Amino acid sequence: MSSEALRPAETPAEAPAGAPPDAVPRPIVTAPVLVFDDVKLSFSGVKAIDGVSFEVGPSELFAIIGPNGAGKTSIFNVLSGVYRPQQGRVRFKGTDIIGMRPHRIAALGLARTFQNIELFANLTVVDNLMLGRHHHNTYGVLAALGWLGRARRCELANRAAVEDMIDFLELEQWRRYPVGLLPYGVQKRVELGRALAMQPSLLLLDEPVAGMNLEETEDMARFILDVRDELGIPMIMVEHDMGLVMDLADRVMVVDFGRPIRTGVPREVSHDPDVIRAYLGEEHRTSSGSMDSGSTDRSTDPAGQMVHSPEADDGRSTP
Repeated sequence: MSSEALRPAETPAEAPAGAPPDAVPRPIVTAPVLVFDDVKLSFSGVKAIDGVSFEVGPSELFAIIGPNGAGKTSIFNVLSGVYRPQQGRVRFKGTDIIGMRPHRIAALGLARTFQNIELFANLTVVDNLMLGRHHHNTYGVLAALGWLGRARRCELANRAAVEDMIDFLELEQWRRYPVGLLPYGVQKRVELGRALAMQPSLLLLDEPVAGMNLEETEDMARFILDVRDELGIPMIMVEHDMGLVMDLADRVMVVDFGRPIRTGVPREVSHDPDVIRAYLGEEHRTSSGSMDSGSTDRSTDPAGQMVHSPEADDGRSTP
């Protein structure tokens, strides 16, 4: 499989004056792909996002963690155009996307997976993946009805991209099955494939290993790393599995009650006193050297999933 076919399109760089024709350097991109600047979002006085700021660089795997109700999914809903914040600025590839319709944001190159599987259970793996190619269609109804030039060429290109994705995510044995008959871990992989079939410039992963067993989690972790290392696609990942986040993420941002607590590399974040206090409470902070400790009070349950204590939720429910 050619991973280059799945990469976002790049503008080739020009060779320096007087250089040989084959000495064209690879483009060097240093500007952030996404800028999320001082965003605030509230619902009837409840602050879901309260002054959150971060940037995501090219090929970076940026993780957002926090207890239930911390505002993580609300951040994703702002990015994908579902929510419009009352304050702040969100720029994706240099374009201000606040107020833009979700399908317009998707056309810019932002793709998303969902915490709960959102596939068509009666369609096959191939058909579900083909849905991810929809915004690449450039032909009209008449061309589609007649299976004429542009429609034929576009559909063949879409099918080739889907075949590459099937190979990339090792879905060959399930390609003809309705996804509703597949194991849960494979369905999550198909949803990842549908997002990647869009050839995104930024991928949002909303709890990609939620509900998976250990083997399925390890498989998904491997594919996420392949997306970053082979396809070069930057990602923002929301996840409760602390082990996965600390092993995979380049940087981590911790949010609690809609406010950012700390942003940094995983090791620094896991040892930050404010982060430990947010998850474990003040009583545990002095006895816990980092969030890797096995407390089940606020940070993790026995399966390693981060949870919020009932008294800390304050009756909030973040969409």
